[in-house]
Amino acid sequence: MSETPTPPETDARADQLRLLEALFFASAAPLDEESIALRLPHGSDIPGLVAELGEHYAARGVNLVRIAGGWTLRTAPDLGPRLKLEQTVTRKLSRAAIETLAIVAYHQPVTRGEIEEIRGVIVSSGTLDVLMEAGWIAPKGRRETPGRPVTWVTTDQFLTHFGLADRRDLPGIDELKAAGLIGPRPDFVLSEQARPAADEAQAEEEDEEEPLFDPVSEGEGEGEEPG
Repeated sequence: MSETPTPPETDARADQLRLLEALFFASAAPLDEESIALRLPHGSDIPGLVAELGEHYAARGVNLVRIAGGWTLRTAPDLGPRLKLEQTVTRKLSRAAIETLAIVAYHQPVTRGEIEEIRGVIVSSGTLDVLMEAGWIAPKGRRETPGRPVTWVTTDQFLTHFGLADRRDLPGIDELKAAGLIGPRPDFVLSEQARPAADEAQAEEEDEEEPLFDPVSEGEGEGEEPG
């Protein structure tokens, strides 16, 4: 039994549908009719092809939808909540944030100006924002001084994160030294006998420098000529 040949028009339309489907999958932005016409054969029934393809995808996991004057493939609305993915992202604190947190922990309640005075540098608002977003510090009233600056303290979440029952459980200097977090400062004092040779050479050069002005010779004075 011989098969009935497929009309050329049917093959052409099926090929156009395949090409249109590939265009939607490959495009990162919605495609308007003009953009589609650049890829499809001249005279293609673009509205009819888009409508047919939209019906094909209507009951599938992705739908062909019209957005911003064009068409694009989007996840079916009822599947969106089931595809939601939550992931915990770990961020490292900057050195400035760690120093600021330590100052707040040991000097609370402390103002921003006092933090800057201890650190010796200006504290950016971003540093305080990061610590506040982490839930480790919070504002607590204002200091009764000119300008009434905000004071900062650590929170219960800070205690929970670091396993502390109370702020008084923060490690002291001796404990920090025992943990290796604080070490002895190196001795940079140099004795006179151990002065580097470069310093000695410089000192000798300074001794040999000529004075800026010659002293007035004895017997010479203003208005007098040497005899």
